[in-house]
Amino acid sequence: MARLPVGIRFIVSFSRDQWYRAFIFILTFLLYASFHLSRKPISIVKGELHRYCAAVNEGEVEFNSQNQKAGDVPPHQRPDNETDCGWAPFDRDNYQQLLGALDYSFLCAYAIGMYLSGIIGERLPIRYYLTFGMLASGAFTALFGLGYFYNIHSFGFYVVTQIVNGLVQTTGWPSVVTCLSNWFGKGRRGLIMGVWNSHTSVGNILGSLIAGYWVSTCWGLSFIVPGAIVAAMGIVCFLFLIEHPRDIACSSTLTAGVIEFSLCLLFAKLVSYTFLFWLPLYITNVDHLDAQKAGELSTLFDVGGIFGGILAGVISDRLEKRASTCGLMLLLAAPTLYIFSTISKMGLEATIAMLLLSGALVSGPYALITTAVSADLGTHKSLKGNSHALATVTAIIDGTGSVGAALGPLLAGLLSPSGWNNVFYMLMFADACALLFLIRLIHKELSCPRSAMGNQVPFKEQ
Repeated sequence: MARLPVGIRFIVSFSRDQWYRAFIFILTFLLYASFHLSRKPISIVKGELHRYCAAVNEGEVEFNSQNQKAGDVPPHQRPDNETDCGWAPFDRDNYQQLLGALDYSFLCAYAIGMYLSGIIGERLPIRYYLTFGMLASGAFTALFGLGYFYNIHSFGFYVVTQIVNGLVQTTGWPSVVTCLSNWFGKGRRGLIMGVWNSHTSVGNILGSLIAGYWVSTCWGLSFIVPGAIVAAMGIVCFLFLIEHPRDIACSSTLTAGVIEFSLCLLFAKLVSYTFLFWLPLYITNVDHLDAQKAGELSTLFDVGGIFGGILAGVISDRLEKRASTCGLMLLLAAPTLYIFSTISKMGLEATIAMLLLSGALVSGPYALITTAVSADLGTHKSLKGNSHALATVTAIIDGTGSVGAALGPLLAGLLSPSGWNNVFYMLMFADACALLFLIRLIHKELSCPRSAMGNQVPFKEQ
């Protein structure tokens, strides 16, 4: 009998259960990456909605981001916009407050909706609930971009679109975390979810690149294309997502600090989402780059976030100390943000280095809390294996975090007119608050290593 080819031997070396777990890992990764892909365009397009310009001669305008004349009006630009400083109503002097209001509308709706999402989601099949959310999110993301093609200049239109989009996007996180936790036990959950949580950064990177491709020529497509991608992934979810191993007769694995971790996440997510929504504009102002190049450069923050999430998962698995791992990264993040605000003005090289480092330290605790910690608490022995409780616990933690996500960009919009240094001081204060809420848990972990969260000893996977 001939020896089987190497490739076939590799395939059959894995059990049916392992292949299904790998499939669910990849599928949920792509599903939530598409959610983040659709959130990123607004930060990229901000530089196009309001372009910095100053009158030079009568009938001529000089752009800091694009050297054009006033006569070079884009096809969909309002003809009566004398200075051509962007897309009305964001061409006004109070554009930062208006853009901040868009962020706040989305994130506040997301925060409120997250509390409801866990309650609703635990009563519905995950596959149907997630599919609905992705199709609706795709529709409202695209609707924002249609404002460009239909020449809509109503601020209310864009605010309402952001609010509804924020609500429907809350279907994503409790659903994918619950599904993944159904398939993976606690033994290597930190590492697995640390790698898996890089979907956030991958989605942000892809969203930046896709939105940046059209931002200067046709910014409406910067929203319509990501919206179409999310909707398409919703169809994939409906066709292929398997909620629980028991649905296909696979063997199932056995899959207190909620308040502290929730409040910690509030401030950690405040910092992360401020970078998500305002980093490209900051780079535009400091390094004097156009919107597309600033968007591309901002992806380095998310690249750093990928490594930060994985590193946090590996360290917390090895030490079996989730809170202490988060605390260490938060402790290092605050001075790193100060250094970033100081040396990022020295040139692109300094900006690149600090983007990578800041991304790792800011995203690490955020990634760990929203994945491994949420799953640990949601499968706590006191819940007696109630899988519905995992969705509720996850929603509570991420919902509280989303309150911070709503406040961060809003505060950035209010503080940035007085100087970007004030924004960074706010972010450093938020990091300190996040660390403060973990002090009790860190002390408990260090004094009683295996009982800080009531169930730290990993279960053996079947």
